[in-house]
Amino acid sequence: MDYSVGRRRARRKQIDVEKPSIEKYSLKKIDATRVTFVGQMRSFLRRNLTWFLIAGLTLLVLQDIFGTHGVVAMRRSQEQAADIQKEIDHLNEENQKLQDHVKSLKSDPAAIERVAREDMGLARPGEYIFKIQPKPAAQPDQPAKKP
Repeated sequence: MDYSVGRRRARRKQIDVEKPSIEKYSLKKIDATRVTFVGQMRSFLRRNLTWFLIAGLTLLVLQDIFGTHGVVAMRRSQEQAADIQKEIDHLNEENQKLQDHVKSLKSDPAAIERVAREDMGLARPGEYIFKIQPKPAAQPDQPAKKP
């Protein structure tokens, strides 16, 4: 009996000894696969690094030129600002003319008389106003009538 118990123990030892060697082999195989993948990735990046950098730089340059805040958008904004400044200058000139007109109406009797005669149709005592209606122009679509 002792002999059979010894065999069982010996057999268990053999099984225990074999398991770690199988696990070590499988771990080595996984590590080898991982190392080859990492090595392949490194070699791929080394070979193509210049192309990746060129593509990235090209995308940045395109973004700087055509992007939301790029050169093209900046030119467009400058043109809009120039147009608005022209409009502001025109409105300032018109405003100045109107202020001068108001000032002349407040102080110049000749300007007051001109407005009274032309716009309001007033006349001095003893004057007569004759209003002449302009002739209507012949329309180009209709031919002129012959007598």
